[in-house]
Amino acid sequence: MKPALTKIGAQMSNLTGVRAIMKDIVETLRASAGQELYNLSAGNPLILPEVEQLWRDCTADLLASEEYGEVVCRYGSSQGYAPLINAIAKDFNQRYGLNITDRNVLITAGSQSLYFYAANAFGGYTVDGDLKQIVLPLSPDYTGYGGVCLFPEALVAYKPTLDIDAPAHRFKYRPDFTQLSITEQTGCVIFSRPCNPTGNVLTNDEVHKIAALAAPYNVPVLIDSAYAPPFPALNFTEMTPVFGENILHCMSLSKAGLPGERIGVVIGDEQQIQVLESFQTNVGIHSSRYGQAIAARAIESGALANIAEAVIRPFYQKKFDVLESTLDAAMPKDLPWFLHRGEGAIFAWLWLQDLPMTDWEFYQELKKVGVIAVPGSTFFPGLQEEWEHKHQCLRISLTGSDQEIETGMLRLAKVAEQVYQRATVGV
Repeated sequence: MKPALTKIGAQMSNLTGVRAIMKDIVETLRASAGQELYNLSAGNPLILPEVEQLWRDCTADLLASEEYGEVVCRYGSSQGYAPLINAIAKDFNQRYGLNITDRNVLITAGSQSLYFYAANAFGGYTVDGDLKQIVLPLSPDYTGYGGVCLFPEALVAYKPTLDIDAPAHRFKYRPDFTQLSITEQTGCVIFSRPCNPTGNVLTNDEVHKIAALAAPYNVPVLIDSAYAPPFPALNFTEMTPVFGENILHCMSLSKAGLPGERIGVVIGDEQQIQVLESFQTNVGIHSSRYGQAIAARAIESGALANIAEAVIRPFYQKKFDVLESTLDAAMPKDLPWFLHRGEGAIFAWLWLQDLPMTDWEFYQELKKVGVIAVPGSTFFPGLQEEWEHKHQCLRISLTGSDQEIETGMLRLAKVAEQVYQRATVGV
């Protein structure tokens, strides 16, 4: 029986972004019996032995403790598990010279739920019927932002400027402050740093400038730090988290080895934290207390920050180095291809300028040679205007083996060369 859905029901039952093509990817993998496929689409972090062992050790410690029953067999505070909140406050105060208390920290069921709370608490229609916008200051950005808004018309993204190094075949996105508009109509601002999908890291000056534009209107700025230091520390360039009165510093432990436990963290102004906590109380009571309890142990001991820097970051940085060096060697120099500067996260972002077909069509061409990447146009939620660039990009995951990444990039280079050649012959 097909249910009759409300407007919000219809909106939330739609798949957005990468999730919308996962069905095709799953079917491709299923139909590939006997064919060698290089799946470079996944956003799922790899299971690193040292990281898994850390969580095994923390679990063993929890199991042996007297608090196990209290953690697993009882409800807790919607704000989160007190030892985890205290461990985070203590760590960030020591590490970054802050002066936060437990009132400045909220634990959520993953960071995706946090953006859902914020997008709909601060964005959407006011009691007076005015529309408060959710602003993405630099597009492309995380595709999931397109699925968190109950009112899609509230989401507004801005085109970036492109900093291009043509001889090196590299480029970098930067916020276009001549276009970016944050006004009394803005409900909140969201961006990822380092960025999924591009690996871009906004500079401290750029972050401070965005926060300063939002401050006069008391607009909260959510910085999605799912790949940032201190954990998982998946930044390949120097960066320091930025804090401020109107900044909500948002973290996730998913890329630090706990995606299955759904642990998100937000640090910020007490009043804003209380709004998000109330939202969480109504939606899901609280995050997994088991996950919070083992996370508290890993953070309090310093083990999580240490393993992030010593194991997680170098592992993925090496993957990017393999991808980068392979493309440099294999891609024809006369083709207008540009790799985004690898500044962090677990993806590479490739721009094929003047691509003679759409990114979706190129995705289909890659599948013919056994390579699966993600069409880039899925990463421009909220961008109102047409822009050819968004149909010329691919997100490539760094979660394959070195050999899979190398072979995948060799095949991608060959397909790209053939596609451009066919277009030239056609002319």
